[in-house]
Amino acid sequence: MDYQQVRYEVAGHVATITLDRPDRLNAFTVRMAEELIDAYGRADADDEVRAVVLTGAGRGFCAGADLSGGGGTFDYADGAVHEDEGGRVALRVFESVKPVIVAFNGPAVGVGVTMTLPADIRLASTTARFGLVFARRGIVVEAASSWFLPRLVGISRALEWSLTGRVFDAGEALAGGLVRSVHPPDELLPAAYALAAEIADNAAPVSVAVNRQLLWRMLGADHPMTAHIVDSRAVQERGASADAREGVSAFLDKRPASFPDRVSTGMPSFYPWWPDRPFDPYAAT
Repeated sequence: MDYQQVRYEVAGHVATITLDRPDRLNAFTVRMAEELIDAYGRADADDEVRAVVLTGAGRGFCAGADLSGGGGTFDYADGAVHEDEGGRVALRVFESVKPVIVAFNGPAVGVGVTMTLPADIRLASTTARFGLVFARRGIVVEAASSWFLPRLVGISRALEWSLTGRVFDAGEALAGGLVRSVHPPDELLPAAYALAAEIADNAAPVSVAVNRQLLWRMLGADHPMTAHIVDSRAVQERGASADAREGVSAFLDKRPASFPDRVSTGMPSFYPWWPDRPFDPYAAT
């Protein structure tokens, strides 16, 4: 795909995806959604990529949906089957086999927040501001954030931010568990890359991919036995892998491990273990 609204770069086993409409504070568009989905897929398909960092160009991360269309921005065709673009991006991140780290370099509002909720780690600059402003625009939370947000920050905090629609600072985001840490602007990306490198340089890529899906998917399991069954199978298969032999040998030899398995060919035989789409509200009506 010819990227026009994002940039995609790879260095040192880390892919950087940069939202690239700085003149519009990286406001979200359908085109941006398509490019993000493509970029995440590109990272997943590249065995040289072991982690992804998402950030924004200029002084903002993402100002939310591009409202240049005026009051009819969210007026979708009557009777049309609508699948919101932020949700498509969020679900693509949820499906990712590479860990995703978000570096909020500035304001993140609306979909600028919600599309990042399925990421694994979020860091913020001291200049970042956040807002789940949907109710103040006459719409509702989207990008599957009604599922993700309470799991990240708890139901009470999720409701407070969603019902008031107010904008809050990075300190409140940190206290609420939305971000992992807050950094001076010039230290934000180095901190994000340090985390990405810690994963890329030390962890088996297939194990990272499986761990990521185990933890996210089990948030929706109705009993710990589900986790026990799946992770027992995963431990059995990974325990017999070349990665496991290398990991143990490297530990005993007191040397860095060089894991041979690749995500493209080395995922467990039962992966994925979940249905693609458990519920379609349009099909049910």
